[in-house]
Amino acid sequence: MAAKFKIAIIASDHPFYQGECDMLVFPGMDGEFGVLAGHEPMVTCLRAGELRYKLEDEWHYAAVSDGIVEITPGQVMILADTIERPEDIDLRRAEEAKVQAEEKLRQKLSIKEYYQTMAALNRAMNRLRVVNKYMK
Repeated sequence: MAAKFKIAIIASDHPFYQGECDMLVFPGMDGEFGVLAGHEPMVTCLRAGELRYKLEDEWHYAAVSDGIVEITPGQVMILADTIERPEDIDLRRAEEAKVQAEEKLRQKLSIKEYYQTMAALNRAMNRLRVVNKYMK
């Protein structure tokens, strides 16, 4: 049995999961990071992508947006704007958001609008990736 560590995954509007974990894999600035119990302390950025964590030999998945991760030897805290399980993602709404963002990018935008639209497109594509990967 693998050593466990505590994990707190918190979205900006609600706690997503708090409890024990065997392993965690999250998207970071330099690619995917894997965490096991006793990991060296660090603080890093969380990138939008797929979050995976293992509990009792079962993997759980979520689509996460940008955020921050704090790792200590016995605990990991993840703070993100949004975190969604694949089964909670509305596929139709995510597809519509992607189309709207792509259409808006074809228009002349200010720098601020461009970055906001790119963030919206990234969120929609991330949701679609996670749903298509785990809900088929």
